[in-house]
Amino acid sequence: MIIFGTRGVVYQLAMLTLVCGGCGNPAAHSLRKYVTKFTLFFVPLFPISTKYRTQCTFCGTEHQLPREQAEAMLAHAAAPQADPAQQPHNYQG
Repeated sequence: MIIFGTRGVVYQLAMLTLVCGGCGNPAAHSLRKYVTKFTLFFVPLFPISTKYRTQCTFCGTEHQLPREQAEAMLAHAAAPQADPAQQPHNYQG
C-alpha cells in the first residue's frame, strides 16, 4: 500500500506598505508564498505549484501576483532605504 498526497506550506516573505486595490487605503500588506508539495508516506518530496499573494491588513483583500512581480517587491523591501536621519554626519570643528 502506497500512501501519497499533497501538503500546503505558507511562507511569510515580507510586510510591505502599499495602497490597497480593494479599499484604497495605504496599509501594510503581507507578501506570502504558497507552496503545494507532493508527499509520499507523509514526506514532502517536490513542489507541485507555487503562488504568491499579498493580503491587506486593513480590509483582508488578497491579490495573486506573478513570481517576477513578487520577487521585485521582495528585493525592493530588502534594499536599504536612504534615510537622511541615519546617514553618517561629517562634523568638523
